[in-house]
Amino acid sequence: MKQLLNALFILFSPVFLFAQETQKGLDDKINEAFTPIADWWGGVVLHNFPGTEIPTIIFLLVGGALFFTIYFGFINVVKFPLSISVVRGKYDDLEGHGIVENAAINVVDGDIPDTIKDESKEGEVSHFQALATAVSGTVGNGNIAGVALAIAIGGPGATFWMILCGLIGMSTKFVECTLGVKYRDVGEDGTVYGGPMYYLSKGLKEKGFAKLGKFLAVVFAILCIGASFGGGNAAQSNQAAMQLVESFGMTGGSARTIIGFIMMVFVGIIIIGGIKRIASVTEKIVPFMALMYVAACLYIILTNFSFVDDAFGQIFTQAFSPQAGLGGLLGVLITGFRRAAFSNEAGAGSASIAHSAVKTKYAASEGLVALLEPFIDTVVICTMTALVIIIFNGDGSAFAYGGEGGKVLIDGVYQEGAGITAAAFAEYISFSGPFLTLAVVLFAISTMISWSYYGLQSWMFVFGKSKISDLTYKVLFLVFIVIGAAGDMSAVWTFSDAMILALVFPNMIGLFFLFPKVKEELSRYLKAIKTA
Repeated sequence: MKQLLNALFILFSPVFLFAQETQKGLDDKINEAFTPIADWWGGVVLHNFPGTEIPTIIFLLVGGALFFTIYFGFINVVKFPLSISVVRGKYDDLEGHGIVENAAINVVDGDIPDTIKDESKEGEVSHFQALATAVSGTVGNGNIAGVALAIAIGGPGATFWMILCGLIGMSTKFVECTLGVKYRDVGEDGTVYGGPMYYLSKGLKEKGFAKLGKFLAVVFAILCIGASFGGGNAAQSNQAAMQLVESFGMTGGSARTIIGFIMMVFVGIIIIGGIKRIASVTEKIVPFMALMYVAACLYIILTNFSFVDDAFGQIFTQAFSPQAGLGGLLGVLITGFRRAAFSNEAGAGSASIAHSAVKTKYAASEGLVALLEPFIDTVVICTMTALVIIIFNGDGSAFAYGGEGGKVLIDGVYQEGAGITAAAFAEYISFSGPFLTLAVVLFAISTMISWSYYGLQSWMFVFGKSKISDLTYKVLFLVFIVIGAAGDMSAVWTFSDAMILALVFPNMIGLFFLFPKVKEELSRYLKAIKTA
């Protein structure tokens, strides 16, 4: 470990010194370089469906989620209690014994599928660890900054559409994570490789569309690598570094670079250990940070309980009759759906990479666990953040909704994203500054370590499964932590948002082809439960 730390220090010291010397110049250069790229890419990903003012991606996400919800008999509601039971380990004995018929795992590197007698032993983490890892990749600064951004632009009504998108997104998450387990690969050393890359290539090959499947798998993998460097890494370290600098009154790019270097070492120690190390960390960090944040929100909500009904009233009424200047009903709806999609990533397929590593012989069991993610992330945590902000703004005296670009004027200072949430917390909790800083840092780190795994799986799908490939990706990933922390990268944020949302296109095409397979897996699992 000491040798690893020394190597990391030597490797990244040029980056550290360069960022210290350039400071603001580096920020400007990054923004100048990325602005035209970000604008172009954002236009491509968020283009409007012909003849409408609604982005095509909204049709894919919402239309797909509604279809899966109806097709699977409102599984997001009906099977919710079963999902809780599975993640609590009620059916662990059922999943951990017995000979597997029609094994769902595709074994690579020369193993013979027929020799596998206990499929559950081919995973690497438990149901809870897989859920914690995946949730840590979605529960992040989007819950603090993203919700505030949605409300600042779309008003309280945007919250309604966020909640709705989260609820139906549970069905999409179930489908993609079931497929992630069904079509995963397992190496000779027990390492699991899974996610959309595998169910796109293998699943579509079964359907007779081998070339299309391979093409979509490679496209997804490349986009996922980019998303891991951007939205899952640089943007997170940037937000954490900015929050720490502001909280401790530090100035200059050098302070952010130092913070970035510290985060790089910490994250490096974790991700070098692979999914088992990542899972062991996230299963501790995620419940702690989520409960801590929810407790703070509940304190504010309960101490202002008389205003809760008014807040919900604004959420529901302004969802259909938004205030003037907010872009009308369509604008509020799209704002809510976009932020919810970025928050819980249902439809993007990224979470299925983490869920693929679970120890189970029933793919649908992990799909049921996965549907809890959008509920935790969007329906619970995002809604609580929204209530705190709406209560804080009350009759609109704190700031005016509909701020251009999400910026609003609070006490004479323009705030956006996390700054709005911080102002709301500061109104009711005296120590909210250090508290929110800790939350932002924990959210950022947990998101980074989860996305490092997503990116690595995609990288090895494209460049091969070798130690050199593994190390190359991790080195690049760690470099982006420092770069992200050092720069003021508003354009990179825009690019990162679009990169993650772009994952929806190849992934949803695959889901529409393969959802009948999910039906088969669900029936198989439910039958096993009944006969156990």
